[in-house]
Amino acid sequence: MTAPIPAPLWTPAELAAATGGELIGTPAASIGGVSIDSRTLQPGDVFFAITGERTDGHDYVAAAASRGAGLSVVARARLPDMPEGAPLLVVEDVLAALEAAGRAARARSDARIVAVTGSVGKTTTKEALLLALGADGPTHASAASFNNHWGVPLSLARLPRTARYGVFELGMNHPDEIRPLTKMVRPHVAIITTVEPVHIAQFPNVEAIADAKAEIFEGVEPGGAAVLNRDNPHFERLAASARAAGIETIVGFGESPKAEVRLLSVALQSQGSAVTADVLGETVSYKVGLPGRHIVQNTLAVMAATRLAGADLALAGLALASLGPPPGRGVRTPLAAKGGEALLIDESYNANPASMRAALAVLGQTPVGARGRRIAVLGDMLELGETGESLHRDLAAPAEAADLVFCAGPLMRALWDALPASRRGAWAPNAAELLPLVAGAVRGGDVLIVKGSNGSRMGPLARGLAERFRADGVPAEG
Repeated sequence: MTAPIPAPLWTPAELAAATGGELIGTPAASIGGVSIDSRTLQPGDVFFAITGERTDGHDYVAAAASRGAGLSVVARARLPDMPEGAPLLVVEDVLAALEAAGRAARARSDARIVAVTGSVGKTTTKEALLLALGADGPTHASAASFNNHWGVPLSLARLPRTARYGVFELGMNHPDEIRPLTKMVRPHVAIITTVEPVHIAQFPNVEAIADAKAEIFEGVEPGGAAVLNRDNPHFERLAASARAAGIETIVGFGESPKAEVRLLSVALQSQGSAVTADVLGETVSYKVGLPGRHIVQNTLAVMAATRLAGADLALAGLALASLGPPPGRGVRTPLAAKGGEALLIDESYNANPASMRAALAVLGQTPVGARGRRIAVLGDMLELGETGESLHRDLAAPAEAADLVFCAGPLMRALWDALPASRRGAWAPNAAELLPLVAGAVRGGDVLIVKGSNGSRMGPLARGLAERFRADGVPAEG
């Protein structure tokens, strides 16, 4: 007996109907995936030739065709520039067509949908939801941090017909960005992990950030639920916004006695945590595969959404033991340093005051080797507006978790100046100039954490350390 042939993600006719486009040429009979990058496109994918800030996808239609694209979606105005014989779906606007495909995929889906936003922890929470819900049935989630005006419709367009659950991350750094995204996603459960002064340069105050996050409620399906951080000072403001959007089921999570999903006990360990929680009246014990109290907090939101989506709590708890870090969010790499092995914790994906404090707390919980030190390597936190200098200076107390602190960037100078001389490693105007200073200080037994905003270029610094202290134990030159 042969296994049934899985239904295609799309047929060209379905895409044409969803987008209102015109098919030209001979497309593949079925479409297996959706891509906006010709370099990672797989044979049989549909390629949406989106025009971005730096590149125009229409310039890569020939490359997509050579890699086996089953179809390319292109703008009618660019039709004369397209390679002869390439199968095309011609539309007026490619991004609008991608949005239409995303809405069509959502409309045909019977999956229970969870959407996640928040100032901190969106991607890790999304990955934890993928594990937790995936233990109960086929689950689709947005890749990487695909949480903006093109990432969300792309993720929706990839939603398989057979998915039982879907998880989507929604991001913003201005008002009115989440509103159109949540109306595309139409979640049954909306999570706001927390509200913090992130992207504060674009807002008059933190309350305005909370209001922008609350836009997620406007897309929640009738009878849906909001999951909110009960320990955050903006809980009541968010709950009021949820009620104003017609949401009756509001679930708080955290340590507060008022939380419907409440942390009862936690054992924080260097590689993870053991948790016991009351989840809407049911006591659940589980392990979390990532360290940090902030991770534990967000798993409470995951357990709340799991219960609200109708998935199995016990299976979710078992799955969270295998939670690992996405790139740049806590990946651990051994360093073959002078005198023995050191450990690099790469938290360089992004940074804000809340995530900096959380990362420094993780550093403080991580054991060091013999004669080893805890070393914080920190780059500027950006988009903090007029409060930037003071928010960097305020890291002096949480930075006490480190024996030695290295700082990169003009804003981090404020922290550097606030540190006692005994804990100053070095300051440099940028990450590139700081790299050799950090490398020169590393010795066996040390634990280093590297963190900063994307624009501070701490990611290359972390990769540079990993390269300099290769597995063969010989630091690279330069």
